[in-house]
Amino acid sequence: MGTEQDFESLRRSSLSANLSDEQVQALAGIAYCRRLADQEILIQEGNIDNSLHVITEGAIAVTRDMGKGEYTTIHVLRTGDLAGEMGFISGQPHTATLRSLGRTLVCSFEREAFESLLIEHPWLVYRVMQNIVKVSQDILRRMNAQHVELTKYVCSSHALH
Repeated sequence: MGTEQDFESLRRSSLSANLSDEQVQALAGIAYCRRLADQEILIQEGNIDNSLHVITEGAIAVTRDMGKGEYTTIHVLRTGDLAGEMGFISGQPHTATLRSLGRTLVCSFEREAFESLLIEHPWLVYRVMQNIVKVSQDILRRMNAQHVELTKYVCSSHALH
């Protein structure tokens, strides 16, 4: 993709909330935006890649390996969500595999390139880190709500039998 398209994709994302156009341009300068094919793996469970991914269009399934080549989807990330943010911050192995659902557009950042912005753009780095926490909290809230609904369903199903 081109830098102008990368800028537009990032400008619409939650990662750039409260950023100036100049700051988004600096982010676009270190971003690698690309389109994933259907079922293409973005992150492999157990790997360390130090990358942050912004889903700018489409959806990504968060899956866990069940063995024997089978997996289960535990969550679906949508346009505006982030992927790999915990590994990006912690440097720890990923706990799930992320695979695209349909053709999905993502913009990715390597931690080292992001950290290179600290000297010239400290407020950009600070605000992006705030946005990572906000988006992560939103994802966690949605997952918690889904867990509660599933628990209610399971409990009510067992109560009937």
